Order: sequence, then structure tokens, then C-alpha cells
Amino acid sequence: MTTLGIIGAGHIGSQVARVAVANGYDVVIANSRGPETLAGLVAELGDRATAATAADAAAAGDVVVVTVPLGKIDQLPVEHLAGKIVLDTNNYYFERDGHIDALDRGETTTSELLQAQLPTSRIAKAFNHIYAADITTDGSPAGTPDRRALATAGDDAEAVAFVTRFYDEAGFDTVNVGSLSESWRVERGRPAYVVRQNADELTENLAIANRLP
Repeated sequence: MTTLGIIGAGHIGSQVARVAVANGYDVVIANSRGPETLAGLVAELGDRATAATAADAAAAGDVVVVTVPLGKIDQLPVEHLAGKIVLDTNNYYFERDGHIDALDRGETTTSELLQAQLPTSRIAKAFNHIYAADITTDGSPAGTPDRRALATAGDDAEAVAFVTRFYDEAGFDTVNVGSLSESWRVERGRPAYVVRQNADELTENLAIANRLP
């Protein structure tokens, strides 16, 4: 079975870990404070979960979720993430991250910044426009009427395919935004951000998004 490495054990990372173990994945999860601080979460997750350092989580993961503040991506273990599918959950909060001119001007996206930091990794956007609590409570079986949809974006077809499969396992339909350069459509402040929507509604919200406020 696939091992999912998770770098960042906050609200999103912990919820993704719960979904992963519920669907039979092994999980190796890390935070910035050390593996020993994750004992409670690992105990909750059960035998499929292990706490580790960020480097060890990256090395262990067949696929790795990066869910750390944007200002911390320069601390990621680049060599251990080389060539791997990496799921990017990030959003830009200037209140937390400071102003980043290229983002403020709409010249790039958070996922493209991560791609620049991890040049040989295969980045796909995932779980960035849903409240953490909804990840484990708002999913439903495939074919359910009005099933909630989530967006992904990526330049690597295999990475996008993994997100699509993982979303389905978590109980969500997928709408593919396109390339990483189009992932701004699902970033903070756009119509698709943190609202419940089915695939048709999400597609419409992506289409009407404006690059700049």
C-alpha cells in the first residue's frame, strides 16, 4: 500500500492523515516541534501511522503532502522530495507570511513558488479550499447527488491523477483547474474558496474568478 508522508501536522495535515489511514494508507507525519509531540495524534491514528522528522517523512512517503506556512517552504528537505508527487495545500496569507510582491501582483501562485523550491518534484494542488473539519465530515460515496467537489491543479498528469483518486477515496469529486499557473483560481478570496459546491458549481466559480481583487 502507498505510504503518504505528511510534512505539517496542523489542522489540514492531521485531517488528511485521518482520511489516509481510513483508506488503508500508511502515514508518516512530521511537524516542526519533533516526533515526540505527535504521540497523541499517532495513537489516535493507529498502527498505520508513525511520527518522524520532516526529512524522514519525505523520504518514507511514496507521495508527500506539504502543509506548512508559505514562509517555511525554504526549510523543506529538497533532496528527499526529489522526483516525488508532492501535494500542496498552501494558501497565501500576507498577515502571516508577509507581503510577497509576485503574489500581490498576480504574477505567480503559491504552488509555483513551491515548484521553484522543489524543482524536480511533481506538484499538485490539493485540499487548499476546504475547511479542515470538512475533510472528514463532508465526503460522500461516488455517485451521491450533489456530491461536494474539490479542485486540483498540476503540470504532471500522474500527480493530478493521484489527487483525483485520493479525493474520491475521501468522498469528493474532482475538478481539474489545469496547470499550476491556473491554481490562483482556487486560492484565498476567490469564489471557490472554502464554500461547499458540487462539480458544476465549482467549475462555474473557477471560471468567474478574477486574478486580482
